[in-house]
Amino acid sequence: MRSMILAAGAALAFAMAPTAQAEVVDKGAYGFRLKYVQQVAAPPEKVFKAIGEIGRWWSDAHTYSGKAANMTMPLSANACFCETLPDGGGVRHGVVELVIPNRQVRIAAAMGPLQDEGVSGAWAFDLKPKDGGTELTVTYNVGGARDFIVSIAPGVDGVMGEGVARLKRYVETGRP
Repeated sequence: MRSMILAAGAALAFAMAPTAQAEVVDKGAYGFRLKYVQQVAAPPEKVFKAIGEIGRWWSDAHTYSGKAANMTMPLSANACFCETLPDGGGVRHGVVELVIPNRQVRIAAAMGPLQDEGVSGAWAFDLKPKDGGTELTVTYNVGGARDFIVSIAPGVDGVMGEGVARLKRYVETGRP
């Protein structure tokens, strides 16, 4: 029940937030795939570094602690994408699976209410030099989901799209 309430609230909040242009590239009986493509006015090196500074660009509204600054994600294989909680607890949102500096980052992450569901999530950032900046392609693939989770794909899309938009703004302006 808690997962359903959180998911419904997330869907509403994300529908109202400015997001990156998204594309639900696949949706099936057991999962979905989201894709975002952004042109970022910065070189791949700067975009790559910023990905690892998730606590500076992720939204406070989409954390367990209420503060994105409590999130860390070192850009090295097997690193924890984690969040510290005020009471000394914490959340492991995911594990960094792949790092190719200035080109690609992949995180195994069933985020937010998806953790309760036992699904598998793969969050990938692909960077390519283009037009004096970086073409950033972000995908989020969720598998092993029951019908309810597939039905909240638009809410998940809102969260992830907002994150991509905030990352772009952070890289380009220093503020998410």
